[in-house]
Amino acid sequence: MARHERFLDPAQPVDARASRGRTAYLAGLAAEDIVARAYRAAAYSLVAERWRGRRGEIDLVFSTVVGIVMVEVKASKTLSAAADHLTPAQVARLYATAEEYLATLPNGSLTDIRFDVALVDQAGRLNIHENAFAGYM
Repeated sequence: MARHERFLDPAQPVDARASRGRTAYLAGLAAEDIVARAYRAAAYSLVAERWRGRRGEIDLVFSTVVGIVMVEVKASKTLSAAADHLTPAQVARLYATAEEYLATLPNGSLTDIRFDVALVDQAGRLNIHENAFAGYM
C-alpha cells in the first residue's frame, strides 16, 4: 500500500485531528505536483521526489546542465503564510540532508547545487525563490 493510500481508505474511521492531517498531507502532495510541473516545463529533469535520508527529507530534486536544484515546497492558505512555515531548524536539516544526498553522487560535495523554495497557496498560485538560502549559513 502506497504511503498516501492509507489516508484514502473510506473504511478507516477518521477523527477530526486525523482528518486535518490527511488534508494537509494531500495538499502537500498537490503542491509538490504543481511545483514539479513548473520545473519540468522550464526544462529541469526530475531526479527524486521526497528523497529521504537519515537527517530528513528533500521534497524535490532536479538536475540541470549546471548542477542539482533541491526544492523545499511550502503550502498554505496564502503565499506569505507558506513562507512563514520555513524555520531555521528546517533550513539546517535541509543542508544536512543535502550532504547525505550529495554523497550518493559521483562528484559528491563537488557537485554544483542550488536550494530553491517554492511557495504554493490554496488557489494553486506558485512563487519560486531561486537560490533562497544564498548567504544563509
